[in-house]
Amino acid sequence: MTKRTKLIAAIAVFMAVVLFAVVIINLAVVYKTDEYIRQTDELGEGYDCILVLGAGLRSDGSPSDMLADRLKVAISLYKSGVSDVIVLSGDCSGEDYDEVTAMYSYCILAGVPESALVKDNFGFSTYESVYNAKENGYKSVVIVTQKYHLYRALYIANSFDEYDVEAYGVSADLRGYRNQTYREIREHVARVKDFLKAL
Repeated sequence: MTKRTKLIAAIAVFMAVVLFAVVIINLAVVYKTDEYIRQTDELGEGYDCILVLGAGLRSDGSPSDMLADRLKVAISLYKSGVSDVIVLSGDCSGEDYDEVTAMYSYCILAGVPESALVKDNFGFSTYESVYNAKENGYKSVVIVTQKYHLYRALYIANSFDEYDVEAYGVSADLRGYRNQTYREIREHVARVKDFLKAL
């Protein structure tokens, strides 16, 4: 066996190990968190907050379809008495891009009072959004995002065992979304990243 052949074989083995690790970690994240995904009528009332994760804006600065659906579900939960606080967490990285202000305006127009809304302008990633909620003292949290994303968000939240964080999730899948296959592929990689970060 030549050196080149040995190198190719070693690379193939390495890639197989990496792929196996990605599959195992993804299965572990989904398995560990699936039981925490609930329907609205399964939640009850009195949670510290409803946490809405940012999801992009349209070119005019309004919430994307995915983000609008997250907000609709969060507002429904609020009106059902699940919590009297909605935390809006997203990316406010520039003057021309401000997810949180768009989310806030959407909620106000839907009739949610200002007193019920809390802005988290530093939710630049799923991990940071969940971590910020924990740091702000929210112990019982209902996370709202699309189901494919809920597994990772819940895994992060429930990794904070020493802080006694209790987190459940509600899916905001109200329609089909463009480029979802790409998001699913990216999510598999992101789960590995945040699995390691949660350690």
